[in-house]
Amino acid sequence: MVAQPAISVRNLSFGWREGETVLDSCSLEVPKGEFWMLLGTNGSGKSTLLRLLAGLLQPRAGDIEIIQPVGFVFQNPDHQLVMPTVGADVAFGLVEENLSYTQVRARVGEALAAVNLLDFQRRPIYALSGGQKQRIAIAGAIARRCQVLILDEPTALLDPDTQIDLVMRVQNIVKSRGLTALWVTHRLDELNYSDGAFLLESGKIVARGEPKRIARRLLRN
Repeated sequence: MVAQPAISVRNLSFGWREGETVLDSCSLEVPKGEFWMLLGTNGSGKSTLLRLLAGLLQPRAGDIEIIQPVGFVFQNPDHQLVMPTVGADVAFGLVEENLSYTQVRARVGEALAAVNLLDFQRRPIYALSGGQKQRIAIAGAIARRCQVLILDEPTALLDPDTQIDLVMRVQNIVKSRGLTALWVTHRLDELNYSDGAFLLESGKIVARGEPKRIARRLLRN
């Protein structure tokens, strides 16, 4: 039985200005409960596509269907961690839900436990490593009960050991919690942890499917 898509994009087009095309009739589907990766050279439109999926940009044409709520993890976590301590930052995203103090504490504790940082609630954000900051950004999405995670090269600023640790943690979170994730990467070794991959070239998806096959095609280019 084929899983229903958690992310469905049909004929998406986008340009920053009149006459410019960043994405051109771009289409893809990510099955619910799976971890997929998006590859492509610099300038192919990967980050733009993710911002469209997260609702940070509006398309020129085409349709996006995505299970809500969506959590977006930036390449640089310093761009999204806004509170002075770990616990406060994870709780910050819950403000609009009008939860009780007890409910907020439970959500924060559950989310930090999911990224193995439960003992860090009172830790200052500035004292965290890059990998720990990315895990806090992911914890924020888990606390908000996000069903879809969108991750824009989250390992780009991390050392090799931390890169693999983060991708393994996201894989485990996706599988253990029934979430869906789309992860942009340039690192072919990260594909080993994904269910499938897309290759984006000049604003279009030109290949999709088994990760190693996509990697081989990318290397031929």
